[in-house]
Amino acid sequence: MAEENNFTTVAQVGDIPEGEGRAFAVRGRMVAVFLDQGAYHAIDDLCPHMGASLAAGALVDGDVLCPWHAWRFRICDGTWCDNPKIHIDRFEVRVKDNHIQVCVPLPSDVLPTTKPN
Repeated sequence: MAEENNFTTVAQVGDIPEGEGRAFAVRGRMVAVFLDQGAYHAIDDLCPHMGASLAAGALVDGDVLCPWHAWRFRICDGTWCDNPKIHIDRFEVRVKDNHIQVCVPLPSDVLPTTKPN
């Protein structure tokens, strides 16, 4: 579970239509927040292929399609559907007092995944 102070309000309940996404700047990152079947999900907004906004992509069966080249990512965990070994960041989402909040850690809170040479 994320620390309380890492949550940032990005919208109000009702601001994101069912089956769509919206992009928000949170702690220096662009985050795509989607409403799918009544649940909110948040992933990196930028497609790693060429940087398109995933929030602008079509949402189909829990996958968002990049609007530029149709790369598909699962919104529940950020996995690239065509190569499950690759994923983009996923962020915890909660609704508190009608506010949609996303937990994006500060860069200092993230441990490096590889050791520097």
